[in-house]
Amino acid sequence: MTETAAKPNREPVCTVLRSSTPFIGKQGFSYAPAISSETVGSRSIHMQIVTIPPGARAKAHRHEAHETAIYVLTGESGMHYGEKLEHHMVARAGDFVYIPANMPHLPYNLSDTEPCTAVISRTDPNEQESVVLMPELDRINA
Repeated sequence: MTETAAKPNREPVCTVLRSSTPFIGKQGFSYAPAISSETVGSRSIHMQIVTIPPGARAKAHRHEAHETAIYVLTGESGMHYGEKLEHHMVARAGDFVYIPANMPHLPYNLSDTEPCTAVISRTDPNEQESVVLMPELDRINA
C-alpha cells in the first residue's frame, strides 16, 4: 500500500500510495482510501476514490464541519442537495464539484449500465468520522 508511511502522532513524511482495499462506507458506496490519518498521518485532509455502481444511490448525509472537493473521472452523477434536498446538479467526467461543510446531499449514478468513478478530497483526515446520516431525507426524491 505505501512506499513509506508515517504512523499517526509521528512526523509526517512524503509518501507514495496506491489506493488501498475498498470498503463500503456509511453512505452505501465503495471507497478506496489513499491519503488519510490512518495511512500517512494526515492531520487535516484525506483523498480517496469512490465508485458509484450503475443505478446506485447513496444514503442522504452530510459531513460535519468538513468541506469536500470531487473530481469526476468517469461516468455521470446526479446529486440532490440542500436542507431538504431541494436543489439538484449533474457532474460528468472532467467536472469538479464543491460541497460546503454540513451541506446535506444525496449523490446517485445517472447510468443504469456504467459506474461513476471520482476522486474525493475532504478536510477530514478520517474519512468516515464526519459522516452524519440523515435518514429523514432518504425518502425525498426517491
